[in-house]
Amino acid sequence: QVQLVESGGGLVQAGASLRLSCAVSGRTFRSYNMGWFRQTPGKEREFVAAVSWSGSPTTYADSVKGRFTISRTNAGNTLYLEMSNLKPEDTAVYYCAAGSGWPLTQAANFQSWGQGTQVTVSS
Repeated sequence: QVQLVESGGGLVQAGASLRLSCAVSGRTFRSYNMGWFRQTPGKEREFVAAVSWSGSPTTYADSVKGRFTISRTNAGNTLYLEMSNLKPEDTAVYYCAAGSGWPLTQAANFQSWGQGTQVTVSS
C-alpha cells in the first residue's frame, strides 16, 4: 500500500489545459504501476491513463488519446496527468491509483487510491 494525494483540479473552459498531480509516498512506492481513473455520478469508474512501474509502456483510453499525457518523476514520488483541449465530457472526479496487477486498464488491478480531485469543464 502507498499513500496518494491528488491536486490540480479546477473549473476551466472547453479547450483549456490543466495538469493534475499525484503525490506518492510509502516505503515501496517506486515499485507500483500507476494510473488515472475518473468517475461521474451514475457511471462506472473509467480508465483514463496508466504507466508501468518501469516507465513503459503507457496506456490511454481512446477518449483521451492525443489530448492527455501521463508521466512520473524518475524518483516515482509524483504522477502527472497533462490534459489539453479539455471537453465538457472530461468533467469528472479524477483519481490516481497504484497497483501491481495487469492489465492496467482495469481498476481492480490497482490496490491504493487517492481521494480524487474535481475537474469541471464548461462549454
